[in-house]
Amino acid sequence: MTIHIQTPLIESLSVGKELSAKVWLKMEALQPCGSFKARGVGYACSKYASQGACAFISSSGGNAGLAVAYSGRCLSIPVTVVVPVTTKQKAIDLMEQEGATVVVQGELWIEAHQHAMSLAKQGAVYIHPFDDPYLWEGHASLIDEVKAAGVKPDLIVLSVGGGGLLSGVVMGLQRNDWQEIPILAVETQGADSLAVAVAAKEHIALSAISSIATSLGATKVAGQAFALLQQHPIISQVVSDKQAVDACLNFLDEHRVLVEPACGASLAAIYQHSEILHNKQNILVIICGGVGATVEQLNQWSHSL
Repeated sequence: MTIHIQTPLIESLSVGKELSAKVWLKMEALQPCGSFKARGVGYACSKYASQGACAFISSSGGNAGLAVAYSGRCLSIPVTVVVPVTTKQKAIDLMEQEGATVVVQGELWIEAHQHAMSLAKQGAVYIHPFDDPYLWEGHASLIDEVKAAGVKPDLIVLSVGGGGLLSGVVMGLQRNDWQEIPILAVETQGADSLAVAVAAKEHIALSAISSIATSLGATKVAGQAFALLQQHPIISQVVSDKQAVDACLNFLDEHRVLVEPACGASLAAIYQHSEILHNKQNILVIICGGVGATVEQLNQWSHSL
């Protein structure tokens, strides 16, 4: 079975208002579990279920764990999600609503990940939030849908956390013979593990995550994402937490859809009219979604930042 749904592709006159380009939004925030993770996680869970998996375990700051919980419910397979203490109560409640068991362990995602791996040794299949070829294959379906809609972008803008979405989008471009299309990979300051690796020309890690965009909070990107820097035209950009939050609020006003700052990073690059956007005809922005924010919290962040 297919866990994810086909999401709308809409042209946004407001987001791209001052750009002489068409700006297309791939509305992954409308997936049943609230983010693009439904694609990769759903595909991976379906694959592992067909291979005999009888339980899933995940580690996540929110969205991946919720996607595993949702996929497990769809497949009637029990799920345990290990989350770090930074995870919002709202995200935990949503996972439990899907029927998952939630375990809080560790200050950072990497600590939750290590605990989840130890639990996985007891027979459950571990669903990695971003570093699994099945995930990338699932995310690649996003590009298949864009092509089927008859839109060929000349730039794709997306947010990067661990690099699972980036890896999947490149896979989708390759299988549709669109490998020349560049990607603007956007992160927030303090969660910019790809940008740090780009600058160092080395697959290094951040010492800590200081951004409020905790969904981007992988201290090190997947090896595949780093390798793709040599194989595909990828431009790294970093925006501030304030720019990401304000982009979320603008987007809410304009499109009546609430997304979290991790997704706001991509929107911020558009609202800030990044130089790479000039001379483009069709810009695709992946509205990756996320459930880790409320309107009240976005407003609080905007004022405090």
